[in-house]
Amino acid sequence: MIDIKSLTIPEIEEFIQNLGQPKFRAKQIADWLGKGVCSFEDMRNLPANLITKLPQYCYISVATIEKKLISRYDKTVKYLFSFNDGECVESVVMKYHHGYTICISTQVGCRMGCTFCATGQQGLTRVLTSGEMLAQIETAQRDLGVRISNVVLMGMGEPLDNFSNVVKFLQLVSMKNGLNIGGRHITLSTCGVVPNIYKLADMGFQLTLSISLHAPDDEIRSRTMPINKAYNIEELMAAVRYYIKKTSRRVSFEYAMIDGVNDTDECANKLGRLIQGMLCHVNLIPVNSVKGTSYRKSNGDRLRKFTENLAKYGITATVRRTLGSDIDASCGQLKGKYREENKADDTKVRKIPNSVLKAE
Repeated sequence: MIDIKSLTIPEIEEFIQNLGQPKFRAKQIADWLGKGVCSFEDMRNLPANLITKLPQYCYISVATIEKKLISRYDKTVKYLFSFNDGECVESVVMKYHHGYTICISTQVGCRMGCTFCATGQQGLTRVLTSGEMLAQIETAQRDLGVRISNVVLMGMGEPLDNFSNVVKFLQLVSMKNGLNIGGRHITLSTCGVVPNIYKLADMGFQLTLSISLHAPDDEIRSRTMPINKAYNIEELMAAVRYYIKKTSRRVSFEYAMIDGVNDTDECANKLGRLIQGMLCHVNLIPVNSVKGTSYRKSNGDRLRKFTENLAKYGITATVRRTLGSDIDASCGQLKGKYREENKADDTKVRKIPNSVLKAE
């Protein structure tokens, strides 16, 4: 079965013509998909025989709201979405002065295994199609009655471990007859899948690359982030420098501040020497409490001192504002609770024939 929302117009044209239909039907279908239509029956200008035939070969990916939480502090909204096969992911919508930003997921779970991440404890179930990534944005917009102008690929999963589907998403999300969100309004976060950073740099997307670094040396990073055993910090920094040179885009480094683990003055100085002179910015993130770990967030004084130490190397660092703290807004927490509540209830899973999706 084909996720038709994941196809470009030329791909829909080829698909439609293989069904014996005229080429112009593809544009009609694409226009309906761009409007967020969730069923073929709602595509009112298609002939009845085509509407009957399409579900035999393809489906429209839909993100269904299973749970919705709204922060009483800042109105951040967290969704637990389910897809056509019943698998669930999380998305978060945040309101800023410049508009609405959504943080979407790219995989069901994650196989990177970062020790401070709730999603990493769940393992990888499957990757998402590009249509399922689009569906998260469409459903949130429809539910909230707003236009989302910025997208962050920083939810559940490692985007560069689902490279081809993420690249297709980047192409589709910018289409003018669809969501029309350009690359400069998109941030992609990676823990460091080095070969795909090079590939992404060569593709010319004008997005912001965010590197989940979280440690200044290989010893700490390998202990907290298993990806570092495959691609160490030296290899990662070489890829980041290549990305900056190729795109002329500033890179953001994400750094979860963990009390007594990576927040010392020595760590700050090592980090400063590591990235000094790069076109970059550092986001310091007080670590979230994750079940099964003893990690605690760094206190305010430590955050201030860490920032001051980085400034000595000419590096701008800011402490990320915590949004949705009362609704488990960090990824993986809501799904973990939902899974525990419903682990014995198989009736919630709506199965359809689906393509086999594997991580890259």
